[in-house]
Amino acid sequence: MEFLFSLPMNRDEQYMQRCLDLALQGLGNVAPNPMVGCVIVHEGKIIGEGYHQQYGTPHAEVNAINAVRDESLLKNATLYVNLEPCAHFGKTPPCARLIVSKNIQKVVIGSYDPNPKVAGKGIQLLRENGVEVVTEILKPKADFLNRRFLTFHTQHRPYIILKWAQSKDGFLAPATPQPYWLTNESSKKLVHKWRTEEPAIMVGSNTVVADDPELTARLWAGKNPLRVTIDRQLTLPASKKIFNSSAPTLVFNRDRTSKNATTEYIKIDFSEPVLPQIMHELYQRNILSMVVEGGVATLNSFIQEKRWDEARIFTTEHLLLAGLKAPAIHGATLSELAIEKDRLTVLINSNL
Repeated sequence: MEFLFSLPMNRDEQYMQRCLDLALQGLGNVAPNPMVGCVIVHEGKIIGEGYHQQYGTPHAEVNAINAVRDESLLKNATLYVNLEPCAHFGKTPPCARLIVSKNIQKVVIGSYDPNPKVAGKGIQLLRENGVEVVTEILKPKADFLNRRFLTFHTQHRPYIILKWAQSKDGFLAPATPQPYWLTNESSKKLVHKWRTEEPAIMVGSNTVVADDPELTARLWAGKNPLRVTIDRQLTLPASKKIFNSSAPTLVFNRDRTSKNATTEYIKIDFSEPVLPQIMHELYQRNILSMVVEGGVATLNSFIQEKRWDEARIFTTEHLLLAGLKAPAIHGATLSELAIEKDRLTVLINSNL
């Protein structure tokens, strides 16, 4: 594993790093909005900070400004934020206008917002009103933090995270279809935590039949993702856990579009490539990201069509000797982590 050592940070970068640390606390709660943190500094001291906590609630800049006890200090303060302030009315009023109204004279920004409703308009509004704007402070880190949001708005599809567990000798499961756990309890809990952080999770119909997964976050406190599967001929039994009332389920099929209490069926054209149709539907539903948990045919389809952004692979101490071979994937190693006796490798698709 490669270790990347960061150069010492200057003062602007230190405050921006604080913004990123704050923003991360919104993971799993703010989508389809981005994760944003904000710090307000006066004469070298932080006088207010905040982050976007929940979709539909005040943005980071609002929370940071509201945290300042003495508003008279704002006219001589610098506001740091990891993403360009919004300039449009949505669930909340535009943050750029609020900054101007508070007479804040300098704003330091990490990333640009690619949302067409913003896309430079926030920076333009600030500058037109005499605010000094500094951009691209810790931009690579800021972009990576909001990689789901940026992918959604630049590529018009969800950010795709592939996840699987494999044996030490490279198999996903025994040759005979059966539920089979490879990872340890700590790894399982981490996977359930991930499920609270992403709005959707997908498996193929073969996995539904063989493993009967529920695809919920039973081992971690948080909301369950939208469950997604492909059932071309609508042959999956209604008794499968993916159809229970714990979370909504989306089923792509060739026959019908309909909806009941917890399951929605979407008809697609199987004579055309399937994955683009699924990605388009999820994009229309404002789904910023999706975890794909299997099985091997589903995982390989995303890999072969180069429709993945990140892969999280658990390699365990077990030896299966034979069975379903794990997918072959190539990407840049982002991190490696030991979880008891499991090894978690995270790859980024460097070809995108």
